[in-house]
Amino acid sequence: MTETAGSTPGAEIIRMGTARGRWILLTTVLGSGLAMLDSTVVNIALERIGSEFDASFAALQWTVNGYTLTLAGLILLGGSLGDRFGRRKVFLIGVVWFAVASALCGLAPSIEFLIAGRALQGVGGALLTPGSLALISASFHGEDRAAAIGAWSGLGGVAGAVGPFLGGWLVEWTWRAVFLINLPLAAVVVAVAVRHVPESRDPQAVQHLDIPGTVLAVAGLGALTWALTAAGEGGSAVSAIIAGAVGVLALIAFVLVERRSRAPLVPGELFANARFTGTNIITLLVYGALGVNFLLVVLQLQVVAGFSPLAAGTATLPITVIMLVLSARSGRLAQRIGPRWPMTIGLLLAAAGMLWLRGIGPDASYLTDVLPPVVLFGLGLAGTVAPLTATVLDAADDRHVGIASGVNNAIARAAGLLAVAFIPAVAGISGQDYTDPPAFAAGFANAMVIAAGLLAAGAVLSAVLLRPRRTAEPPPTRFRTEDCPHCGIAAPQQYPRDLDD
Repeated sequence: MTETAGSTPGAEIIRMGTARGRWILLTTVLGSGLAMLDSTVVNIALERIGSEFDASFAALQWTVNGYTLTLAGLILLGGSLGDRFGRRKVFLIGVVWFAVASALCGLAPSIEFLIAGRALQGVGGALLTPGSLALISASFHGEDRAAAIGAWSGLGGVAGAVGPFLGGWLVEWTWRAVFLINLPLAAVVVAVAVRHVPESRDPQAVQHLDIPGTVLAVAGLGALTWALTAAGEGGSAVSAIIAGAVGVLALIAFVLVERRSRAPLVPGELFANARFTGTNIITLLVYGALGVNFLLVVLQLQVVAGFSPLAAGTATLPITVIMLVLSARSGRLAQRIGPRWPMTIGLLLAAAGMLWLRGIGPDASYLTDVLPPVVLFGLGLAGTVAPLTATVLDAADDRHVGIASGVNNAIARAAGLLAVAFIPAVAGISGQDYTDPPAFAAGFANAMVIAAGLLAAGAVLSAVLLRPRRTAEPPPTRFRTEDCPHCGIAAPQQYPRDLDD
């Protein structure tokens, strides 16, 4: 028996290839898959949800953003709770919470009830998402840990590939099944985790939780999101301005509280590193563009091009396949030559693919109008995401590598949250436009131009800010791309604080 950082003293040594090791992998893959699938397949169901409830486009935005808001605002706290009170315990609470919220979503009698259920789902996701990889990190050690992380990531990539197909098939039956399918999956996770997954804590975890910082982060993001969405729907200008001001003030207060907190969610010294700050600005631009892309493309395919939910869900499958095949290779290339040019070229390719997607129109052909830009977009992402994650981790010192990953994850989700609230409104999509193909098509084309502009701006920043270090020694590499064949598209993978022995 050994004592390792982040593990309970005297914890059992678990090896890959053993029965218990396989049970732990099953638990963590299914658990993280719950949150990952709902962050993607719900977009496929939006057109059917809107039709059933006669909802406005703003309500559909909140169906997405209700989940993202609580997930982005609470995910750092979720990781801290697991470190302090037990990762398995907090993970299981998150799974059960997520399942109950999924049932509420699946049985929702109104769009307002559905949005509330989605917000509750985000709370569950914030509790289970950090614990998934943290349980692997605490349960396996040395080479077994690297192999387990690789298996977790690869199986997560397979789940990501199956998700849109499964989501489209379920929506063909009923959109409610997208949520209700989480119940049996969650039951399996709970049963296996209780029996086979060991508990672990961080013996050095701080005893003070940053509740004020968490409240201010959620309040600030929520008020700002509401203001942007309301402005896009032509609501009261005064209320939108007031809400926006409240949101900005809350986020400023968040920064001030973090600077004085005994155990801040976001240590200020992280952003003293210019490379870390610059990479997170690029993250904000990139994941803002991705949030808009994955919301609007599946709607464009259904509303304008006449694709079924199943066809729309599987239309972007090549992106996941390309990421599975090429992400690790692009990451290794970036480790050899630096992230500057892989990210710059990758983002320019992704921007070109997004502009090309503007050509999706009535009676679009998948082979000629959809597949080529999707492939180009996927190639760009494959060249970007792994180097982006590696650069964030390498910019942080050893004691902050875990929280640096968590901060980057939260920023990515917040970027999607704000972009989904803001960009459709600027592009001219509002009201019932998603039921009017010509109106939605015009707004979609504008939104793709704006999102492509964000990616192009990210490319410029990558070229300017990620210049080679002025040192003969390469930076320490904490991110093993061979262990990450599929880096997350919805947000970067969140690595636990105790990834290294």
